[in-house]
Amino acid sequence: MTHKIPVSTLVVIYTPALDVLLLERADRPGFWQSVTGSQDPGETLAETAAREVLEETGIRAADHRLEDWNLQNVFEIYPVWRDRYAPGVTHNTEHVFGLRVPGRVPVRLEPREHLAAEWLPWHEAAARVFSWSNRKAILTLPERHA
Repeated sequence: MTHKIPVSTLVVIYTPALDVLLLERADRPGFWQSVTGSQDPGETLAETAAREVLEETGIRAADHRLEDWNLQNVFEIYPVWRDRYAPGVTHNTEHVFGLRVPGRVPVRLEPREHLAAEWLPWHEAAARVFSWSNRKAILTLPERHA
C-alpha cells in the first residue's frame, strides 16, 4: 500500500457573486467540504489542486482562474483517516487555493468520493462545512474580492 503524503490542497470554487461549491463526502454523509486532496509525488501544489478539481467535479481548472491564496493550515488528521498515512503521521499541511468560475457551472461528481454537490452563498457555505480550515478560507472570500 502506498501511503498518502501529509501535504494537501483545499480549493474553494466560487463565482463572481461569491456562491461556493460544496461537496458531500461519500465516506461521511453529512460532511460537506470544498475540493480537497493529497499531493502526489512529483506534483506542484497547483498541479495537485487542478487534478483534484478535475477528479472531484469535472471542472478543468485551466479554463478558469486558479489562484494560490498563500494560506497554509496545519491540522491533526482525524483518527478515522490516519491509516491512509505512514505509521506515526498525525498532522497534515493544507495549502489553500481559490478557483473562480463564471457562474454555477455544472459539476460531475466522482461517486466513490462524493454523494452530492451544492452551490451556496459564501456565508451559508462557511456555516455548512465541517472543517475549521475550510470555514476560515471561505470567510476570506468577501475581503479577497471586494
